[in-house]
Amino acid sequence: MNTFYLRVVSSDKVFFEDKVTRFVLPLEDGEMGILAHHENMVIATSIGEIRITTADGRTVTGVVGEGFTQIVNNRVVMIVDSAEKPEDIDRVRAKQAKERAEERLRQKESLKEYKQTEASLARALTRLKVTEKI
Repeated sequence: MNTFYLRVVSSDKVFFEDKVTRFVLPLEDGEMGILAHHENMVIATSIGEIRITTADGRTVTGVVGEGFTQIVNNRVVMIVDSAEKPEDIDRVRAKQAKERAEERLRQKESLKEYKQTEASLARALTRLKVTEKI
């Protein structure tokens, strides 16, 4: 079985580190899947869900913030501002964050505030989506 090394690092912890067979990550315009011996590259990643298939066939999911992913010599390193497992997400807090962000989007804000609120909403929606699968 073809595997590659994957490490997902957030600002406060190592979220995942092991050999895997498949890694799906969020991009600005969709998702990207990575398999063993992928072409070398650096990719900007967006807020969204990651899906990891380990060498023993387990599936690990998580919610990540913005960051980047580097693929070099059959090794993938993702560095993001946050990474959470679905079981660590508080659905009530995520729902409240979603409602706050939706209300702020209805108000007139500067472009900077609008973009920050948009990112907060995307994160809350992703957190809710991933926790529904548990």
